[in-house]
Amino acid sequence: MNPKLDFIFSRRSVRKYEDKEVPQDMLHDLLEAAMAAPSAVAKDPWHFIVLRKRATIDKLKDLLPHGKMLGQATAAFVVCGDINRAHDQKESYMLQDLSAAVENILLAANALGLGTCWLGVHPREERMNGICTLFDLPEGIIPMCAIAIGWPADQPAARTRFNEKSVHLEKW
Repeated sequence: MNPKLDFIFSRRSVRKYEDKEVPQDMLHDLLEAAMAAPSAVAKDPWHFIVLRKRATIDKLKDLLPHGKMLGQATAAFVVCGDINRAHDQKESYMLQDLSAAVENILLAANALGLGTCWLGVHPREERMNGICTLFDLPEGIIPMCAIAIGWPADQPAARTRFNEKSVHLEKW
């Protein structure tokens, strides 16, 4: 692993957090990093619901079957897209834009010493409907995922998942 890319290889899904608040300015840094992501035709269809209150984070945890770690996270984001702002109003473009923004959040959090875990929402109807109801999302706003955020209780080792069988040179 190239040590210059350690900020990528050391990014891991964190499921255990310390009981320590994430400062508001760090959350702002993560949102700035998110909005620096590429976007098809610079449409920037993203919206971010910032959660800091324990009661709200716990309500989100209860909606997501694999969101147990939210019970320890001291902050969370719900990442949504505006289908009407997406390039050609295409869901695929919106999801690509949001995914780039999420990856920027995950890498920025790691660089700042924070831990994160990406929690899938889209395309699970029951999860999407639950989030739409809980956060009173307007028409055309589609929840894609949630991100647990906090100070990691432990630091998993850096690793790569490189697989030569997935690389094809010039042809399949």
